[in-house]
Amino acid sequence: NRLIDGSILKLYTSHWPSERWQEYEPLLNFCRDNGIKLVASGTPLQVKRTVQAEGIGGLSKAERKEYAPPAGSGFISGFRSGRSFIENITSTRDSPFGPNSYLSAQARVVDDYTMSQIVMKELNGRDPPGLLIVVAGASHLIYGSRGTGVPARVSKKLPKKGQVVVLLDPERQSIRREGQIPVADFLWYSAAKTCTRNCFDRAEIARVMNAAGRRPEALPQDLQKGIDLGVVSPEILQNFFDLDKNPVMTELIHRFQGFRERLLADPKFLQRLAIEEAISISTTLLAQYERRKGRFFEEIDYVLTDTIRGSVVDFFTVWLPAPTISVLSFTDNDSGQSLGFVRGLLGSLPDNAFQKNTFGQNWNMNQRVAAVIVGGLKLAGVGFISSVGAGVSSDLLYAARGVLKPSVSVGAGRKRAPVLKSAAVYSCFLGTSANLRYQLSA
Repeated sequence: NRLIDGSILKLYTSHWPSERWQEYEPLLNFCRDNGIKLVASGTPLQVKRTVQAEGIGGLSKAERKEYAPPAGSGFISGFRSGRSFIENITSTRDSPFGPNSYLSAQARVVDDYTMSQIVMKELNGRDPPGLLIVVAGASHLIYGSRGTGVPARVSKKLPKKGQVVVLLDPERQSIRREGQIPVADFLWYSAAKTCTRNCFDRAEIARVMNAAGRRPEALPQDLQKGIDLGVVSPEILQNFFDLDKNPVMTELIHRFQGFRERLLADPKFLQRLAIEEAISISTTLLAQYERRKGRFFEEIDYVLTDTIRGSVVDFFTVWLPAPTISVLSFTDNDSGQSLGFVRGLLGSLPDNAFQKNTFGQNWNMNQRVAAVIVGGLKLAGVGFISSVGAGVSSDLLYAARGVLKPSVSVGAGRKRAPVLKSAAVYSCFLGTSANLRYQLSA
């Protein structure tokens, strides 16, 4: 009847943590604004606190009859024998009254029983029967009719009523392991935020592992952690096993993390790198020959210096903007605060402006523009350092020739270009023209 506004509605949840109210507020307001019936199904706060402090035995006879499951219902004994289940879905271990304590576990049983009684009352009182949506914490619903929560209690009393358990934000729950009972019938991932764990079906991962005849222990550590967290997709794992069939690829993906991250994102990365290097080396040698003619072999050391510089620069122009797949952003939490900030900042950007969104990443336009700028700075740094190195090497070779062969005037009329000026010009070229070109082709 819309007589309750948001402030009054919030008073009914004054004992909730503030973040829980923020999560439920849109749903509650939607129901209020659209005239959808809301039924409170929680345990009275006083009863719950009594159980948390004294256990079910602290309740009065009337309260036990109303809020505690009767003896012989199967859920008290199931709860006692299933304390490991309670431990698996909670995390606080240092508080005697925390979610992991025995008294709080009894309070959970009382909560489940109270909610199930209210749900059954609503179902039985509907004529004609309709859809009833129960919104509750994951620990009250997971494992459905095979668990010890609300769905199990309802299915025991109303076996002909169909139930479906949908787990929202699965990545917020405890890490699941292969072989465990499915926590829900459906896992609902929000498209509005990126997934950071429990993102892929463990059974499908196990199928790929078994088909390849591999064990997780034989994988690189970052992939092992990624599989444990559920952020490695079956497709990525299959790509890894396909690459592992080639002896050369095996060495690269097992020994070098950088190659592994790039080859998993683009299995043809090595071919593209080889083509670029072949073009770079051949064109550089041809240009050097045209420039030096008959002095080509006599000045082969200078030729090699320029060729090596060009191959190094081309390696990084392909390497840096190449797309990568890395799970370290999810698994590495041991970095120092300042280093972690820098890694987090750079890790939040795509490798190139046109990289496709991957799991755990949903880049916006600002991040893609920043990727162009950061990529340009990286290539500019590579160009500056390589140019300075090539200039210094050329000067050292020239000096060595003067000492070893003073009679040979190879550098007659040689005009020395300013090293720093040449390096600055070359770095600007790589940071602008080359960067944009390789951003488009990566």
